[in-house]
Amino acid sequence: MESSCNREESSATFSRKDKNVCKRQKRRRESGYIVKNNEEEEEEVEEKILALQKIVPGGETLGVDRLFEETAGYILQLQCQLKALKVLANFVEGNDKQRMKLGG
Repeated sequence: MESSCNREESSATFSRKDKNVCKRQKRRRESGYIVKNNEEEEEEVEEKILALQKIVPGGETLGVDRLFEETAGYILQLQCQLKALKVLANFVEGNDKQRMKLGG
């Protein structure tokens, strides 16, 4: 299947939008930007969803919508755990400094 960008740009059936898309794709190709077709994009999204399902606990059994909801909750949970660990580390560090002052 030939894309509309492979046709002559002087074609009378070319719309303004098609010309802008072709110019953009040409600039991207010239700059080294990789232009992907829909199949490649869908494949990449599928790979990312599979990776996300492996990361999120119980993600393998979830549909995409529910997976995204669980991912958001999981991120919040991890942020809370990180904050708690920082507080705990600061507390322990403070106790160590206090002991050093007291000679212990």
